[in-house]
Formats: sequence, C-alpha cells, structure tokens
Amino acid sequence: MDFNVKKLASDAGVFFTRAVQFTEEKLGQAEKTELDAHFENLLARADCTKNWTEKIFRQTEVLLQPNPSARIEEFLFEKLDRKVPSRTTNGELLGQYMLDAAKDFGPGTPYGSTLIKVGECQRRLGGAEREFMQTSAINFLTPLRNFLDGDWRTISKERRLLENRRLDLDACKARLKKAKLAEAKAALWSEEVDKAEHELRVAQTEFDRQAEVTRLLLEGISSTHVNHLRCLHEFVEAQAIYYNQCHQYMMDLQKELGSSDGDVYPNAFTVNPAPSSSASPSTAATLPVVSIAGAVSTSAPEADTLKIEEVQPPATGTRKAKVLYDYDAADTSEMSLLADELITVYTVPGMDPDWLVGERGNQKGKVPVTYLELLS
Repeated sequence: MDFNVKKLASDAGVFFTRAVQFTEEKLGQAEKTELDAHFENLLARADCTKNWTEKIFRQTEVLLQPNPSARIEEFLFEKLDRKVPSRTTNGELLGQYMLDAAKDFGPGTPYGSTLIKVGECQRRLGGAEREFMQTSAINFLTPLRNFLDGDWRTISKERRLLENRRLDLDACKARLKKAKLAEAKAALWSEEVDKAEHELRVAQTEFDRQAEVTRLLLEGISSTHVNHLRCLHEFVEAQAIYYNQCHQYMMDLQKELGSSDGDVYPNAFTVNPAPSSSASPSTAATLPVVSIAGAVSTSAPEADTLKIEEVQPPATGTRKAKVLYDYDAADTSEMSLLADELITVYTVPGMDPDWLVGERGNQKGKVPVTYLELLS
C-alpha cells in the first residue's frame, strides 16, 4: 500500500513537472529542445501518411458498401470477432424479383421470357459485385486498416513517450540552470548542482534512446508505402476484372435480346380502332388503346432507328387533335406545332405512349400528347 501511494505521488509529481514545462514553453518562458530537420521531416511524412490513409480507407468503405447502417453492422461484427453475415447485393435482389415476376406472368410469354433473361443477367452482375467487394476488402481495405490500427498506434505511442522524455529533459535543464545560478550567488559548491547534473544525464540518455526507437518506426513508413502501393495495384486489378465482367454480361444480354426482338415486337402490340362518332363523349375522348403482350426494350434497334416519314398510318386509329400550345421540334423526327391548329394523329407499335405521330398536309413527325386535345 505504501509503495502504491509513493508511486502515485511520484507519478503525480512527474506529470505536474511536465505540465509546468509545457506551459512555460507555450508562454515563451522556457527553452525547448528541438529535433533535427530529418526527424521533423519523418514526423511530417508520417502524419501525412496517416491522414490520407484514413481518408482513402473511409471512402473505399463507402464505395464498397454505400449503406451506412450496413457498414456500422459490419464494424460491430468485426469488433466482436464474429463472422460478418453474407449480404445479398442489390443486383442479385433485383434479378430475383424479375425471376419471380416471370413465374407469375408466365415464362412462355414474351414479357416473362425477357424478364428471365434480364433477371439472370442481374444476378450475374450482383455476383460479380459481391466478388469484387470481397476481393477489395481483403487485398486493399485490410492492409490499410492494419496500418491504422497497428503500426500507427505503435508510432503514436512512441511519439508520446518521446515528447514526455523531451519535457523531462528540458525540465532537468531548467533545474540545472537554476541550481548553478543559486550556486553562483552563494559562492560555494551546492549538492543541488550535482543532483541536477545527474538527473540531466539520465534524462538525456532516455531521450536519446526514445528518439532512436521513434526514428526507426518513422523510417518504416517507407516500407508501408511500398506495401500500400502493391495493395493499390491489386485493387485496380479487381476493379478492372469487375467492370470487364459487367460489360461482357451486358453485351451478351443485348445480343440475346436483340436476336429475339424480331419475334417479340410484331405480336407485342395491338392497336384498337378509333371509337365511332356514336360513342359516348367520355369514350370518344380517349386515345387508341395500346395493349402490351410482350416485353418492350426502349433500347431496341427498331425504336432507336424509327423514321417517322417512312411510317404508314394505319387504316383505322387516326384521329383529329387540336394543338393547345406552340411546340418547337427538337430534331428532324419531330414536327413543330402552332396553338389552335388541327392535325391528324395516330400511334404505331413500339412508340413511347407520351408521343403520337402527327400529320399536317405533307408534313409528318412525332408530337407530344400533352400538347394536344384529342377530338372525336
């Protein structure tokens, strides 16, 4: 018990001495031992490495797992030394929804069969994403985390010890200086001077030893850079493999869908004839109904290369429409409109429901539905 009390009292005295020395240095009332320029450069380089490694690590975590709740959960599992649960990626989930929808719509229908193809592709994309995340976490994130949690903590600990040794050394220098001044005034040799000189030699030895230990750790930052460089190459390689896989999957899907477009689109739409003049007003005011019997891809070649001037209007389904507002055509496939004029409109298979084909004399082009009032 006595030993513990004495130790606590000694530690408190050392802490107080360091606090006084630190405060006097900040106020410019005490001298401070400066480290050499090489050592200061090593310290600055280490701080720079820590700061940027931490930022890169955090942002890579966000890239691999954008969901903050999921990141927190994974962090807690790691701290508890428990296996992180396997997660379904968004692509895999979307693919499963499409496959389930195809079962309800009918796998033999054009829409259902296309959902199966796209769903399988989405699942493959999700699987590639999962593999990329796992590879990057092992080869890139883990080394960065090990540096921050291991090497940097050791460096920080030794730097704090070095700072304490420096404060002790400077405090000893200050005591020796005061003892010599007192000795000069008393004109006799003081035991305080001997004691202060001994304490100074001990403090200098401890400071030099700690400075060497810290220097060696700081110089090891160079090997850390080499290791992180290798990990960075592996991260880029994993990213390249992932994006190449995604590109190949999408190219295969486009080819697969493109080969079936000719079978899907001819039977995908049926256009009901326009209502007769004897129909009720509410019925007459509706557009010709386009029913979807199969899957439609907005990126289909037929939709992208549609040329309005080559489309022949159907025998039935044409209607008159009054233009509500002026409209300037955005390109040659569209037709400009003037408010209050009357034009003929009709729809064609595969066309965006927000647009119709309009005719005015010899002019023909796409027109937006929202600019028209359809007449009976």
